[in-house]
Amino acid sequence: MSTQPDSGRVAIVTGASRGIGYGIAEALVARGDRVVVTGRNEDALKEAVERLGADRALGVAGKAHDEAHQAEVVERTMEAFGRVDYLANNAGTNPVFGPLSDLDLGVARKVFETNVISALGFAQQTYKAWMKDNGGAIVNIASVAGISASPFIGAYGMSKAAMVNLTLQLASEMAPGIRANAIAPAVVKTKFAAALYEGREEEAASAYPLKRLGVPEDIGGAAAFLLSDAAAWITGQTLVVDGGIFLNASVGH
Repeated sequence: MSTQPDSGRVAIVTGASRGIGYGIAEALVARGDRVVVTGRNEDALKEAVERLGADRALGVAGKAHDEAHQAEVVERTMEAFGRVDYLANNAGTNPVFGPLSDLDLGVARKVFETNVISALGFAQQTYKAWMKDNGGAIVNIASVAGISASPFIGAYGMSKAAMVNLTLQLASEMAPGIRANAIAPAVVKTKFAAALYEGREEEAASAYPLKRLGVPEDIGGAAAFLLSDAAAWITGQTLVVDGGIFLNASVGH
């Protein structure tokens, strides 16, 4: 599906068989990058690779928090393409809705393991394999839930706040050769977020100044920008991509 000549650049995108991760991979392939995409479901991943184009995409199935999987993804990227310029950490989970006062601590650990520790693991692996000596850029997918209180998805919000700080730490430690930024989306129309809008999309969208929910392409475009030379002087930032929803939080509203 690439519409551009091969850029010579290579990206790893986690959690990319569908939704935001696929939107990011699609945007990168469209501009000429090669991508290695990950996901838990092997069949869904194969379908994603077919849509992206087998000449430009490679899929590696596994669980994001599994260190052996992280190592395999980076190893296969280097074997296939010889480099890894970009990393987009999108893999995430939100298995529980409810107040923090009732939260099972085992579930909280699982959320952090998948949403935060896996991102750090992939950053470590790509750093050692290529970026330390050659430079690169990292984008972590956070959430508006990580920069404001979000009733009933507190564990998810806490993990995304940690992603924002992980981004700051990576940006500080890995400069000047490597840039790290985050994107904090509001509700994006994906299977992952379906519980937040399904059956009431018009009502949910009405709260947004732009009067629609996000789509994966919105985040893909933002990630492609941050993972490009056009963003060469941007690091340690969290870009809020929210259809203007935070405007409604101003004083008097």
